[in-house]
Amino acid sequence: MRILFATAELHPLVAVGGLAQAAAGLVHELRAQGIEVEVALPDYGAADLAEEESFALDVARWAAPASARRGAHPAFGAVTLVDVPGIRRPHPYVDETGVGWPDNDARFLRFSAAVAALARESRPDLLHLNDWHTAAAVAGVEEGALPVVLTIHNLAYQGQTGRGWLRRLGARRSAFAQDGSCNPLAGGIALADAVVVVSPTYREEVLRPEGGAGLDDLLRARGAALVGIRNGIDVEIWDPEHDPHIPAPFAARDRAGKADSRRALLARLALPERPGPLAVAVTRLTEQKGFDLVLPLVPSLPELGLQIGILGAGDASLVEAFRRAAAVQPGSLAFVEGYDEPLSHLLLAGGDLLLMPSRFEPCGLAQMQAMRYGTLPVVTDVGGLHDTVVDLAQSPTRGTGWRSPEVTTAAIRSTLERAVAGWADPERRAAAQARAMSADWSWRGPAAEYVALYRRLIDR
Repeated sequence: MRILFATAELHPLVAVGGLAQAAAGLVHELRAQGIEVEVALPDYGAADLAEEESFALDVARWAAPASARRGAHPAFGAVTLVDVPGIRRPHPYVDETGVGWPDNDARFLRFSAAVAALARESRPDLLHLNDWHTAAAVAGVEEGALPVVLTIHNLAYQGQTGRGWLRRLGARRSAFAQDGSCNPLAGGIALADAVVVVSPTYREEVLRPEGGAGLDDLLRARGAALVGIRNGIDVEIWDPEHDPHIPAPFAARDRAGKADSRRALLARLALPERPGPLAVAVTRLTEQKGFDLVLPLVPSLPELGLQIGILGAGDASLVEAFRRAAAVQPGSLAFVEGYDEPLSHLLLAGGDLLLMPSRFEPCGLAQMQAMRYGTLPVVTDVGGLHDTVVDLAQSPTRGTGWRSPEVTTAAIRSTLERAVAGWADPERRAAAQARAMSADWSWRGPAAEYVALYRRLIDR
């Protein structure tokens, strides 16, 4: 089986959000399970490849010139980097001020056209697309010629652009027309042979108007072609027994080293040692992630018996709000702006609780990464968080964390109170940590589901 897998991000070549980690983790596991995968990634211009071969791609004039470099990246392996006009930028999506590049529509529609040309050149058994950046590639695939899978990592990002782009998308252009615009994701949903969303619960959520981001009717129309497959994590990278970013190794059977990470983390965040738990977060500061709902709780953190350490970047107003809140409550809240890979590992290893108050969460990776380190999640009961975190109150013998039933400040506070009380019970806490650390959060199971889906489509 030969798969052409197209994505806008791929860890560690280019990583902005969870897409990069999900794409890399799935590809590594597919290859481990014997699937031949060619990965097509935009050639943003910063990656050097070994044993490189270059070739032109046959695309329409509006997407030309297009070319590709095949080779081996030292930190990932075999990859094909696709170059089209405008794609080379220091950041895939935004300028130095955080504003999206004004020609993102053109950049990724050209990339999609080049992916379709690559599929015609390499003749895989199946084309696997990811998110709106690649969804329009299906327009360049002759109907019935090649099975196409589209994975949606976040339905909120659809790539809508001017209706004038439709005339460039060929005979299948009508599928991309939506609400007076050209919508790459809508077209991909309509035309792909299978549409995957990244958790079973998120699949149910996107079928309702409040969760479907304007595409719920289109998704309902796909029926059984819409499936939910939970993401995994790279359990070799997120491994407390062999993590180079933490001061001492530990494991489910012996968690003594976790205390060393906690001490190191408190020192790194300049937080004092206190008797209550330390909650941590590694997050994008956007409306989706819900941290604006946590801000009103900061003055009452001493009363709750809780400290919080946050590593994040995103919305400028939220960044400034957390910076000010940390200055006012320096013993209870620490905020580090940006993304720091070693610090993210130390946060998940040294924290007692993970805070994820998401308004919606297609899958989420941090909660699974945290559980690998015995850091128990406090989450909202949405999407992939529902599928991965078992509430200790609902199931004391299977629980691995706490779920807030509502996405409100009051409900999050109540859930944090339950978490602080549960953490204070050493026997209950230890049992939950052992369960969380022993669970299989790898890509093995999810990749096997993808392989089964691939086989059904290819056989059909």
